[in-house]
Amino acid sequence: MAVYTRVSDDALAAFLGDYDLGKALSFKGIAEGVENSNYYLETDQGRFILTLFERRADPQDLPYFMALKQHLAAKKFPCPAPIADKEGNVLRELEGRPAVIVTFLDGLSPSRPSTSQCRSMGENLARMHEALADFDGVRANALGPASWPSLWHGREETAESLMEGLSGLIESDLKAVAASKPQSLEIPRGTIHADLFPDNVFFIGEQFSGAIDFYFACTDALAYDLAVCINSWAFEDGKEFNYSKGAALISGYESVRPLESAERDALPVLCRGAALRFFLTRLVDWTDTPEDALVRPKSPMEYATRLAFHRKAVSAADYGA
Repeated sequence: MAVYTRVSDDALAAFLGDYDLGKALSFKGIAEGVENSNYYLETDQGRFILTLFERRADPQDLPYFMALKQHLAAKKFPCPAPIADKEGNVLRELEGRPAVIVTFLDGLSPSRPSTSQCRSMGENLARMHEALADFDGVRANALGPASWPSLWHGREETAESLMEGLSGLIESDLKAVAASKPQSLEIPRGTIHADLFPDNVFFIGEQFSGAIDFYFACTDALAYDLAVCINSWAFEDGKEFNYSKGAALISGYESVRPLESAERDALPVLCRGAALRFFLTRLVDWTDTPEDALVRPKSPMEYATRLAFHRKAVSAADYGA
């Protein structure tokens, strides 16, 4: 999350006038992430988050995201629930951007997740998958393997400027993952979050208190969601893989939903593919994020390091399974 679109006082007052949320008491930008414009909003009736959709968000996908969060909220899975205006609309327009107000979740995102938090994350990832098992929305993964060549094309020199020889390594990763045909793997599929980094998860102490930022959610392999979490939760400072955290994450997941043998077999390529996806999108953000954004994009080199680990992995045991 970040702030790209500024909201004037007058525009905010007019916008809130269509809701039964009272008057604004506090309104400030949230300087995290790189995708949409997010604001903390407090009114005399409570605390909320206001999001203006930017950049990669396709307006046609937004009803899907709203329905998904409404479905999870109805299943009592903790996530931000969209707030409807006086006419029942959850999606509005503000400052020329699609916008939504959602409920506020208590908790803190872990800067360095503990092993017990990793286990709790795994458990709740599986619970989320179970809660979404009867969700009937469908959305293709817009950042799946089919999109990677276009993200990479023309950025070879940027990669090489970050590390000599990196361009060739990424080329080999693209070829290796494509050869494994991850999209045709015969493993369970369903609705996944696809971006459950620690900064998209809240804890109160060691207890999971909610997940946010569902704007990459899509229909894909359930184990791919686990692979995304292995990449983002089980590596220390973007470098060494922490076997204990990886094992805790996987065992937590399997305490709710045991992996099928085919999912275990696919875990190395799914982890490599997940790392490749985040390397490529970070590489794009590295050069394309506006200089006046409140935050700078994250370095793609964290995922270059993860890819080096995944190239050597041969089985799920390498991740603690």
